[in-house]
Amino acid sequence: MEVNILTVEDDYKSQQLLKEFLTSNGYKVDCAEDGLEAIQMYKENYYDLVLLDINIPNLDGFSVCKMIRKESDIPIIFVTELSSEKDQIKAFDLLCDDYIIKPFSFNLLIRRIQAVLRRAKVDKRESYITFEKIKLNLKTYSVEIEDEVIDLTLKEFKILKALIENYPQVVTREKLLDNIWGYDYFGDTRIVDAHIKNIRKKIVLPYIKTVKGIGYTLKKDA
Repeated sequence: MEVNILTVEDDYKSQQLLKEFLTSNGYKVDCAEDGLEAIQMYKENYYDLVLLDINIPNLDGFSVCKMIRKESDIPIIFVTELSSEKDQIKAFDLLCDDYIIKPFSFNLLIRRIQAVLRRAKVDKRESYITFEKIKLNLKTYSVEIEDEVIDLTLKEFKILKALIENYPQVVTREKLLDNIWGYDYFGDTRIVDAHIKNIRKKIVLPYIKTVKGIGYTLKKDA
């Protein structure tokens, strides 16, 4: 199975050397040169692991890690020249999986990557929640129905996850707005209805029930 890695490194020469080495070891590699590009690529693609420098333009590595951790447990390894105990503690407090100090051995880097991916594979055994025929992978944010992958956006995934986790309770539109869009969102609750409509079209199963004037809940097959 192909492993997809996102490397975030602003030094072009170092970036290309790293990409060449990882590719030669069978990994598929995408490269970002700054923090904002890294976040954009992370949101638009699926990755199994992120190799993240700290001193990068626009958004530093600590901020990138913090933003990703709000959404995902994807393995993150910091690869950086910063060697102080303070920086390492901060990185692990942000829930990174490993911390490698430059300069480093490429062969050792591969072993560290393999170890982190092994741990992540074990963690994935308990990373699913299900409802009837729907299976949600909480690590990869993917949805399956009878072994068919359903393409949901991140917000659609989070809405469906909230409905499953709260079943059989009704989840109000306001609660969905607060939990998924954030407390600082001041738009209309109809945005929730639009997302629910899209989810229904994609899963093609009559599980989502509208509770008029309140919100949504799930119903099982008869």
